[in-house]
Amino acid sequence: MASIAESGWQYLITNFSDFQLACLGSFFLHESVFFLSGLPFIFLERAGWLHKYKIQTKNNSPAAQEKCITRLLLYHFGVNLPVMLLSYPVFKFMGMRSSLPLPSWNIVFMQILFYFVLEDFVFYWGHRVLHTKWLYKHVHSVHHEYATPFGLTSEYAHPAEILFLGFATIVGPAITGPHLITLWLWMVLRVLETVEAHCGYHFPWSLSNFIPLYGGADFHDYHHRLLYTKSGNYSSTFTYMDWIFGTDKGYRKLKELQHVGVGDGSKQM
Repeated sequence: MASIAESGWQYLITNFSDFQLACLGSFFLHESVFFLSGLPFIFLERAGWLHKYKIQTKNNSPAAQEKCITRLLLYHFGVNLPVMLLSYPVFKFMGMRSSLPLPSWNIVFMQILFYFVLEDFVFYWGHRVLHTKWLYKHVHSVHHEYATPFGLTSEYAHPAEILFLGFATIVGPAITGPHLITLWLWMVLRVLETVEAHCGYHFPWSLSNFIPLYGGADFHDYHHRLLYTKSGNYSSTFTYMDWIFGTDKGYRKLKELQHVGVGDGSKQM
């Protein structure tokens, strides 16, 4: 397996420059993973398939879904791509490399675990700041236009928010200067996580049913359907910050009530 991976990587670094791989390659990978993982939830919602797993009964209109896709393409090409191009010298300065040999799986695992923990910490505080009155009104309210989120709404946000919260995602790699393949794996996992958190469905196979403190769709959907002053649930992937600071109390209370059969807070009109 290692030799296959190294052979494939040898082909990439032979035929493409560091700059092309780190910037254009990263952008293409991001777009592919994001849209391929997010688009199916639009079709699920329109077709009504797996409706029993949908967290809210309300559906988004086709016009609202199309608006989201159009804006996303504008933001991705107008904000994300330029940021990737401009950040390349920084990552190179911090030690990012694309040459062989590939890093060991132990190093990759430890670095990505560090990225998740650090990202959760930075994202939590940045997200809470965005829920202050002025910033919510002028910036974060764009993301909350969709009270019933679907996968692609995960990256639907004001350009200022894209830059502000995007720092939480890149600060870990910027500190450690990883191999490019580690950066790519981190990006793929982060995209899949945030798409799942916004998908609007809670399946029996959802990771939150198996991994302690993993937020997932049910946790984040609660954040979207409440008023900004009362929502809580500010965490990104893992929920330890909300637990420490008590900003998930409303959500946990709802889960307790559901557990004893008082009401059905899982379906919202």
